[in-house]
Amino acid sequence: MTGTIHQYVDADRLRTNIERTAEYGTISDVEGNGRTVLTGTEENKRAREYFVDRLEDAGLDVRVDGVGNIAGRWVPASAERTTPAVATGSHLDSVPEGGIFDGVLGVYGALEAVRALQEADVDLERPIDVVCFTEEEGARFSDGVLGSSVASEQRTVDEARSMADDDGVTLGEALEEIGFSGEGRIDASGWDSWLELHVEQSERLEDAGVPVGIVTSITGTVRCQIEIAGEANHSGCTAMDDRRDALAAASEIVLDVEAATEEAVDEHGETVVGTVGKLDVAPNAINVVPGRVELGVDVRDVESEPMERIVGDIRESLSRIEDERDVVTTFERPYNIEPIAMTDRCLDALRTGAADSEIETLDLHSGAGHDTMHIAKVTDAGMLFAPSRGGISHSPREWTDWDNCAEATQVLAAGLADLAAD
Repeated sequence: MTGTIHQYVDADRLRTNIERTAEYGTISDVEGNGRTVLTGTEENKRAREYFVDRLEDAGLDVRVDGVGNIAGRWVPASAERTTPAVATGSHLDSVPEGGIFDGVLGVYGALEAVRALQEADVDLERPIDVVCFTEEEGARFSDGVLGSSVASEQRTVDEARSMADDDGVTLGEALEEIGFSGEGRIDASGWDSWLELHVEQSERLEDAGVPVGIVTSITGTVRCQIEIAGEANHSGCTAMDDRRDALAAASEIVLDVEAATEEAVDEHGETVVGTVGKLDVAPNAINVVPGRVELGVDVRDVESEPMERIVGDIRESLSRIEDERDVVTTFERPYNIEPIAMTDRCLDALRTGAADSEIETLDLHSGAGHDTMHIAKVTDAGMLFAPSRGGISHSPREWTDWDNCAEATQVLAAGLADLAAD
């Protein structure tokens, strides 16, 4: 029977759920299909309510924890409720003006996979949890993956609930406002295993003409905050030799980050990336020599050593420009997530599921962070991708063909069956 599970995935039902969710927070006057759904907003409330209704329609028992994480549990007739569950899911929040598939495919692919298992009437030994994590994107209260950080005990419920947005509203207050402030903590360490379906957000699957990617590892991420303090002065009256131009100094750091990353790529491969994605210049006036610049640096790889080398090179560059340009620099490293490999057991389940479903797959790494990178710290974990057209994501132009959504869900369903039969 496990070899026929894929036949029970209802592509039309999956599409309906994704398209309905796209209506919440929809944005107009854009190319494509966009949505803005920030945690704790009215749009987020409506998306959550629709999800809970779908869980209950499928006969799942729903729980909401203290940070708004939602889990619906299905207990097959052949399983004991107290047996550690296999869990699957993703998130419903978005970035501002994001796409309709990021996160949503993983949530409704998970639910559709459970529906397929129900209809296939397979004997399973474990319950299955369908999960929606809070604030994966980090667009309002955090740097991201907030709900999964609590589920994996990287952060406490109280710490998360006290996090505030730019207007001083806390996560706890926002969840109370929309009626999704639950109790306790969904504990990912109590799960037998975890699988997440997501759109790829790159072009490797599309380029290869392969419908499903099996993620072997998730990149680590280091984020650095740098401040360069020079001296603001009149642009017309300050001689070039007398300047302490913070922006000119920052420009050297931007280029040094690029050069250090390119050296790491030459040695370790193209999984290494480094980006200066944020600059805050003060006073930011056309007729004033910049006196202060803040930079945000993002460094990623599937191995820690290249990231550490790039960070070391950045610190050396800061020391050099202090001497050469008479500026003062500060360096902080507030965000550190180690690279993490997926579990062989989960990889095997997904590969077996793909073979049973006669769907071709490609092994690849994830260059983006996902909730799975936290969950993998506390239980066996796996992840799979569906292709993104043109590699576009976090944009209304994000698109994954409906056939690919269904095929990835078929592999997910078969993988869940493999894990839950153990």
